[in-house]
Amino acid sequence: MNSSDRVRIEHAPTGTEEVRALVDELETLLAAEYTPEQRHGLALDALFQPHIRFFLATLHGQAVGCGGVALFDDFAEVKRMYVRDAARRQGVAGAILTRLEDEARGAGLSWLRLETGDNQIAAMQLYARAGFRRCAAFGDYTLMAPQSIATSVFFEKPIG
Repeated sequence: MNSSDRVRIEHAPTGTEEVRALVDELETLLAAEYTPEQRHGLALDALFQPHIRFFLATLHGQAVGCGGVALFDDFAEVKRMYVRDAARRQGVAGAILTRLEDEARGAGLSWLRLETGDNQIAAMQLYARAGFRRCAAFGDYTLMAPQSIATSVFFEKPIG
C-alpha cells in the first residue's frame, strides 16, 4: 500500500487554503442548521493560538478533514472537527480524534471535552463509540445564556 492510500494526520500550524476550505465547509453546514448565537466554533484565525493544536487529515493524498484541540489548565476541548462526506466511514474521523486525544494526553491533561449540536447525529454516534459520555456544560459555555446553548450537547472522556 502506498503511503498516500491511508489516512494521514498532520499538524497544520497556519490556515492554509486546504484548512480554510474545510473550516468554511463546516461553517456552511452548521449555518444551515443553527442560528448564529447557537454556533460556537472558533474563527479560522483563532485556531492558530499557542494553546491550540490544529490538524489536517488527508486520505489518498487529498485533504478530507480537520480538527483541533484547545489545551486548558484542567481539560482539553475538541475544536472544529470535520470530515467531508466522501471520506466518511473510512477511518478519518477516528484518526483525527485519536490524534487529538494523544495531544491532550501528551500535555498532561486527563479529560477531553467537546460541544456539538443536537442535529449532529453521526458526530454524536462517533463520540459515543469513542468512549465519550454526555456531560454538563463546561468552561466558557457555563457563562452563556441558556438560549445560546439550547441546541448544544456536551461530551467528555477521561483520557488520563
